[in-house]
Formats: sequence, structure tokens, C-alpha cells
Amino acid sequence: MLVFFATLANADDWVEIEVFGKEHEDFLRNYLELPYGIPSHDTIQRVFAIVPSGFLENFQKKWNELLNSEEGEKVKRLLAIDGKTQRGNGNKNQKGNHIVSAVDERGFCLGQKRVEEKTNEITAIPELIDSLNIKGTIITTDAMGTQTAIVKKIRKKRADYVLALKGNQGSLLEEVREYFSDEGLLKKCAYKKKVEKARGKIEKREYWQTEDISWLSQKKEWMGLKSIILTRNTITGADGKETVEERYFISSLPTEIEETARAVRGHWMIESYHWHLDVTFREDGNHTLEKQAAYNLNIIRKLALNILKISEVGRCPMSMKKKRYAIGTNPEKYLDELMNL
Repeated sequence: MLVFFATLANADDWVEIEVFGKEHEDFLRNYLELPYGIPSHDTIQRVFAIVPSGFLENFQKKWNELLNSEEGEKVKRLLAIDGKTQRGNGNKNQKGNHIVSAVDERGFCLGQKRVEEKTNEITAIPELIDSLNIKGTIITTDAMGTQTAIVKKIRKKRADYVLALKGNQGSLLEEVREYFSDEGLLKKCAYKKKVEKARGKIEKREYWQTEDISWLSQKKEWMGLKSIILTRNTITGADGKETVEERYFISSLPTEIEETARAVRGHWMIESYHWHLDVTFREDGNHTLEKQAAYNLNIIRKLALNILKISEVGRCPMSMKKKRYAIGTNPEKYLDELMNL
């Protein structure tokens, strides 16, 4: 609770957590016994390194069940899965923790698993899926997660998937790319276009989807596979220069181009979530080398971010970063309010 309160109140490292505790000890005694007062930052970190991560993960899971208790959702919930490395946890002698997280479209992290490096995402994703209730959701991943075993896990848990294709899928990518390169076939696909203007640039996003996949040589290897997808992003700068990016996906969704476009676009919410960890909580600037302590602190940050998203701080709308700053200026007022959410 000390670390959690301090994190909400703009503390980013163990020394700042100690300072927060000592400056607000009287207030904290409303919630905590603190028979020996506020411990030193070294003690806080040492104890945090021996707290079982499973305990914090389970606490997070129960808290998320409260978030997901609403009834009557009209659209399928999106759940994006991707990994992020804690750069401050690494040095020349060890690689930083790589944490695979599941984030829904509201920006809430519903769970995570720690691995030693990015290539281990393939084994971590099934474990993460096993720990979550994903029934009725649409799971999205980058190409690292496009594995037949992962697809099977998703379908057996009665969820759908939209998974990216890259070179690691070999002939599957080539077959899908060749199909969409045929203008005649492309015209027969379901199609959606959206154009947006921002910061002097024009972005045109196009989506094509088809269930015409009987020709696909690996179709039977991918459980529940119903459609393939092409997206094309064309960005026109103020100078008129265009950049074009095409991406390809496989999916268990039938031809529902609006739903499909929402899923493809929605995967980027996890990039926004990772951005918050780095910018709002300055995670990469925290050089905690003890892996367990660094991972537990990551869970606390995610719990804090979830709280900040649903809380009203101040008299006008604020960014997550400014909410933390405001709480830090008057923890007695704001933390008391947050405890009564």
C-alpha cells in the first residue's frame, strides 16, 4: 500500500517512495499500522523483491473482475496482447525483464507474464491467455503471437482472433500477399476507408477482407480461420510526399469489415499503454536491477494507471501525468477520495 500510494502521488523510485512515506506518515496511519514507522528505501526494495508476483497478479485479476462486471455489451471486447522490455532493469550483465501484457480497448491492463526476452513471448502468451477469461473477446497480437498453438488456445476458450502476418510465417504471408495483389480479386473484397487530418498530415486508412480462402494451403492448420485481411495506410505530408504501409492479417472473424477495422486499429491501444508506462511513470528511467522487484513495481504501476483512468482529479480534465502531479501536491485530499471509489 505504501508503494501503491506513493506511485499514485508521483513517486518513481525507491528513494522517492521513502520520502513520500516519511512526509505523509500521519496520513498513512489512517490505513496502515506502521508499527516501526516508514522503512528505508533499501528495506522497501528488499521486501518488494520477496513479495510473490503471483500474489500481486491475483490481486490485479480480482480488481479487473470488478471492472468487467458490466452487463449488456453490444460489441465484442478487444484484447490486445504484446510485450515491452523494462530497459532500466538491464545492464551489460543481464537482459531487462520482458513483460507480455493484455490490454483491453478501455486501456486497462487485465494481466501480464514476465519472460527473459522477446522471443519467449511465444510461450508466455498461452500462459497469459490461460489466466484470463477471454470468452467472447477478439484477441489481437503482432506477428510474434501468430502461432498455430496460440490460435488453438484462443478458439478453445471461445474467443476470436485477428493476428498479424510477417516474414516469420513464410509461405502463408506470401500466399496472402499474392492474393491481394490481384486487382480483380481485391474488388470483390469487403472494403472500408477512413481519412483523417492531424498535425498537417492526411492519413488514409483502407481495409480489405475476404472469406475466399479455400485455396489457402495452410488453412486447416489454423483453427477457426475464416478470413484474411489487408490494410493500407497512406500518409500524405504537408509537402505532398506520400508514404504507404501495407499489412496482412488472418482472422477467425467472418466478413464484418467494421468489426475487423476496429480490431486492427484497436491493437495500437497497447502501444499507447506502453507509452504511458514510459512517459507517465518514467519506467525506463527506473534502474531497479533486481528482477522480481522491478516486475512487482510494473504491476503496481499498471494498477495505478487503471485507477487514474477511472478517477476524476482536479476541476478540469487532466492527462494521466498531470493527475499524478496533482495527487502529489495534496495526497491527503486525493488519495482519501480515491480510496472511496
